[in-house]
Amino acid sequence: MIIDTLDNLAKYQDVNPLFKDVVKFLQENDLNTLEPGKHFIKDKDLFVNITTAKGKAPDEAVLETHVKMIDIQIPLDAPETYGYTPLCRLPELEYNAEKDITKYGDLMAESFVDCQPGMFAIFFPQDGHAPCISMAPEIKKAIFKVKA
Repeated sequence: MIIDTLDNLAKYQDVNPLFKDVVKFLQENDLNTLEPGKHFIKDKDLFVNITTAKGKAPDEAVLETHVKMIDIQIPLDAPETYGYTPLCRLPELEYNAEKDITKYGDLMAESFVDCQPGMFAIFFPQDGHAPCISMAPEIKKAIFKVKA
C-alpha cells in the first residue's frame, strides 16, 4: 500500500510499467470533469472508473482484494478512509475471477488510513482494503485499475 499526494505520484512510476500512463492521463485530464463510468486508457490493462459511492461507517465497509489488478483510488470531493489488512492475515475465501475480487464479508480491517482530495492510495494484490469509509453521505472518486 502506498498513500501520498497526487503531486508525488510520478515518483512511483517505476513500480509498475503502466503507472507512467496513469501520470500522463492525470496531466492531460481533469478527473473532476470526466463523465461517470469507465474510461479505457490501455484497453483492459489500464482504465479509470469515475464513480460516486455511498459513505460508510468502518464496520459497514467490506475488505476486498484483487489478484490481477492494482487499485489507485483517488477521492475527488470528500475525505475517504480505507481499512487495511495484509492479505497474509486474511482467511482464504472464494475468489471471483470474472470480477477479480475476493470479498471478506463481516471481517473488520486491522487498521485505517485517511486520504484527502488531492491524495491517492495504491492497493496491490497483497493489500486487503475496505474503501468508501466516510462521514460524507457520498464520495465522488476515481479508481484506476492497473494490470498487476
